[in-house]
Amino acid sequence: MVAENANDSREEIRLNLGCGGRPLPGYINVDLDSLEDLKARYPSEKFPEGIEIYNYDILHLPFPDSSVAEVRADSLVEHLSFIEEPLFFCEVKRVLRPGGVFDFSTPDFEDAVKSWLAAKDEWKAFYRNDPEAIASEHWFGNYSYSTENRWGYLMAMIFGNQNGPGQFHKNCYTIPKIRAILLHLGLEEVEISNYRWKGDRDLMIRVRAMKPIQPSLAGNEGVPVGRDLDQEKKRD
Repeated sequence: MVAENANDSREEIRLNLGCGGRPLPGYINVDLDSLEDLKARYPSEKFPEGIEIYNYDILHLPFPDSSVAEVRADSLVEHLSFIEEPLFFCEVKRVLRPGGVFDFSTPDFEDAVKSWLAAKDEWKAFYRNDPEAIASEHWFGNYSYSTENRWGYLMAMIFGNQNGPGQFHKNCYTIPKIRAILLHLGLEEVEISNYRWKGDRDLMIRVRAMKPIQPSLAGNEGVPVGRDLDQEKKRD
């Protein structure tokens, strides 16, 4: 079934996938959780008045091919399993119209690993996610978002905060990996940069890519990386 939003009066369909506590006006905001669940999980966030959350399957989006102007996915792709990862990226490419923009962010795994190796190895306490622990930034007994200890907030940077379904990290990314994925899919890199989550926490990778107006010869989605297509064509 095609989503009603795909046939409304707006000229631009813009998707905000895995919106979490950051639903955006002017976008179709999609998340695993309901609006009520998101408000409970992110009590300090202010949700726009009248905002709606859609529980669409992000691997089978209810939009026609080449119909979407923009797809946003902040801090989402690291939550995808190895099986889900190619399905998601190919689905984004499918729904994007030529010239459409894919804007996403994810933790810089290389930086996280370097930080973990450089940190002190001093375990203090088991993880807690009760309201008092969350309010006091317990993070395994470190009471801080500091990355000075391996067994503190760094664990959440790498594995997710694990305080509910969908809050586990199952995948990881570096800038070279992302560039290889874009090339494999035939998406054009517009800009890749780094920034700090919340201004002073995880180093993140921000990616802005575009579906070419003319099909790219580099786009071989569904073809395993490493296969020599030219050699296969010669054998045929």
